[in-house]
Amino acid sequence: MLPRLEPRGEAARWLVYVTPVLAVALTVASGLLLFGLMGRDPVQAVYTFFVVPVSTAYGLSELFVKATPIVLCAVGLALGFRANVWNIGAEGQLTLGAIAGGGLALWFHDAQSVFLLPAMMLAGILGGMAWAAFPAWLKTRFDTNEILTSLMLTYVATLALSTLVHGPWRDPEGYNFPESRLFHDAAVLPIIWEGTRLHVGALIALAVVAAAWVLLSRTLIGFQIKVIGGAPKAAGFAGFSRKAMIWLTLLAAGGLAGLAGLFEVSGPIGQLMPTVSPGYGFTAIIVAFLGRLHPLGILLAGLIVALSYLGGETVQIELGLPQAVTGVFQGLLLFFLLASDVLIRYRVRFDRPSAAAGS
Repeated sequence: MLPRLEPRGEAARWLVYVTPVLAVALTVASGLLLFGLMGRDPVQAVYTFFVVPVSTAYGLSELFVKATPIVLCAVGLALGFRANVWNIGAEGQLTLGAIAGGGLALWFHDAQSVFLLPAMMLAGILGGMAWAAFPAWLKTRFDTNEILTSLMLTYVATLALSTLVHGPWRDPEGYNFPESRLFHDAAVLPIIWEGTRLHVGALIALAVVAAAWVLLSRTLIGFQIKVIGGAPKAAGFAGFSRKAMIWLTLLAAGGLAGLAGLFEVSGPIGQLMPTVSPGYGFTAIIVAFLGRLHPLGILLAGLIVALSYLGGETVQIELGLPQAVTGVFQGLLLFFLLASDVLIRYRVRFDRPSAAAGS
């Protein structure tokens, strides 16, 4: 008997929104099994992973700190994904934003101007947009695959940052450690919750989510994005420019990712280091789909995935488990989400080998 997939027709709308919840539930259930196989009390381990990190006010603030860059990247990626523009390079665009904005802070390391931080944000946005402009130009000029070009540029950006902090931007008083000097107060994001690391970037991320919702649901550009992604032939007849939308969505995603990178180096980190992100740009891809490419859904999904980062750190400290548990949970979440999506659109049929060959 050979399995094959048979289309069910259009999936029910309620199923599309229920499957992310089902994927989260299956991930938690798999966590029980995983921790049991690792010789731990499954219930205690899952409690430590999912509940302990947010059981205090400081832990709750850390959840929003980690969700901020993920949500910013995911909102930008979702705009492109809705238009069938597959930007996978948010991690590189985030890194370029950190380089551009952080470089400005190092250049004016003695300045105490109130305009420095806004200028750093602008530089971060422009840095991310510049990095996203390469795949946009290659796509519109030579019809290259934006998945490959944006992904490969990620490694270029990471190596560029490493080169800078090992060389010209290394702290002259840092005992030869590969890191820049600490940013001074004028270049650090204001804290909005005293006694925590929660910074003003979290409020900006919420504003970006609201702006994206308005863009997609209340503007002509949002309508064009959805039509080009859902019915490209109809978009062509309507005169919508696909090339313009490629540029728009890639630059928007790059700008938001660059802003996320700037928030990381001028917020929790406070300086440039060889690695400024534990993979937020890649994780944002999971978040975008878990949130069904909807800004509000992305906000909720970003908080759930941010919890996986905190949970991984907590079980590492309290139970001595490896940090790789975080990646396992994120992988399981993506697997169950994709599997659910397939099963609501296709049913599995089992055919005899001869029948399958004939069909």
